[in-house]
Amino acid sequence: MRTTNLLLVFFLAVALLVGFLISQYPPTILIWVTLAFAIFTITFVKFEWGLYILIFSMLLSPEITIGETAGSSLKRGVTLRFEDFLLLVIGLSWFAKNALNKELGLFLKTPLNKPIFFYILACIVSTAIGIAFGDVGAKTSSLFIIKYIEYFIVFFIVANQVEDAAQIRRLVFCLLLTCFITSIIGILQIPGGERISAPFEGERGEPNTLGGYLLFVGAIAAGLLIKAEYPKSKHYLIILLATIMLPFLFTQSRSSYLGMIPVCCILGLLTKRKVIVFGLLSIVFLMSPLLLPSQVKNRVMYTFTQPEASGQVRVGDVRLDTSTSARIATLKEIIRDWPKKPVFGYGVTGYGFIDSQLPRVLIETGILGLLAFLYLIYAIIRLTLNNLKELKDPYFQGLTIGFLAGTIGLLFHSLGANTFIIVRIMEPFWFVAGIIAVLPTLEPQSETQSQESKPQFRRFASAS
Repeated sequence: MRTTNLLLVFFLAVALLVGFLISQYPPTILIWVTLAFAIFTITFVKFEWGLYILIFSMLLSPEITIGETAGSSLKRGVTLRFEDFLLLVIGLSWFAKNALNKELGLFLKTPLNKPIFFYILACIVSTAIGIAFGDVGAKTSSLFIIKYIEYFIVFFIVANQVEDAAQIRRLVFCLLLTCFITSIIGILQIPGGERISAPFEGERGEPNTLGGYLLFVGAIAAGLLIKAEYPKSKHYLIILLATIMLPFLFTQSRSSYLGMIPVCCILGLLTKRKVIVFGLLSIVFLMSPLLLPSQVKNRVMYTFTQPEASGQVRVGDVRLDTSTSARIATLKEIIRDWPKKPVFGYGVTGYGFIDSQLPRVLIETGILGLLAFLYLIYAIIRLTLNNLKELKDPYFQGLTIGFLAGTIGLLFHSLGANTFIIVRIMEPFWFVAGIIAVLPTLEPQSETQSQESKPQFRRFASAS
């Protein structure tokens, strides 16, 4: 009766709000409110449907720029995408559902909870100090910190809502399908002759972002392929990987190419046929000058063969291109300026443009923020390795292997990009991390398909 009354009050309030909007605002506002209400209702009734919508929106939703961000370290306006709006609606639905059913639990206890808390705390404290001293714009920095928190909300929502192995398979299938669609769109861009980027990137695409995304999801697919039990599954995964590889190469993202090396090594080490796999990888590497498209080879060699220009850095007799030289110059500036604020840093967005993850974390959040970030990465890798020791289900093993390889690959990718704050890489990353965090709890269900274990899992979540 209490739940029914609450729902009646809620729908009455929505009806009054819609009536007010119709009389006061243009139709566009009404459309957005109606869409938000529809998604809220769908997610409230069946939360898994909201997760499907979120998965497809990660790469297939448009973005808008809402103005210049003074002091922004990205040198551009803050971008909002449909998934930002969607995540807000899904989050509200999640909180509402938990308010009505407290047994669901709000934050599942996982080994990543503390590291996440420490990292967010470091960002908030360093930024608050920066705002107090006038080094950081409050509006810009707050928007960026909210973005960071969004990623972790994705993690907690998934960790709390995943219930069984069948659901995990459906969610991962949608993740891979989204990647397949994105790859097809990327392939269609190749004839244009430019570096390709993700769909709906606005006027200025980000090939490095697409490269990192394809690197991570490709690692997931390769991990599943290693442990796939059925020929049909293997065929589909091989087709997906072949589809991913073409746009991956034509992103011409050198950071992504670098990240692919540890991904292949980890996948090779964790397969049963190590000698065969490493033999094939060695052959492919040796043959790559003959096999790779000319654009890819030229992009790699451009690092050392760019015509002489101002700002280039020399290492011995080797002259580096301006992009690589700019990263080295920025690193020197950070080494020079970090001692001025070594503990808390300059605050999020409080320093200049930095296209590398660890230096950015260090200069913005100081040594405390860097230690918190490294602790978070360590906790992720340790959780994944512990899962590999415990899990027996081949599908779960493959998913975990792929996540481990993808995480290491993104660490290398982050040498030349702000990988761990990029929306289109981090939302899929933390979505899968939420699944990885609960796999050991769900594996008994995958083996016995017993419905009796579900209440136990929910009680565990609630108690945490």
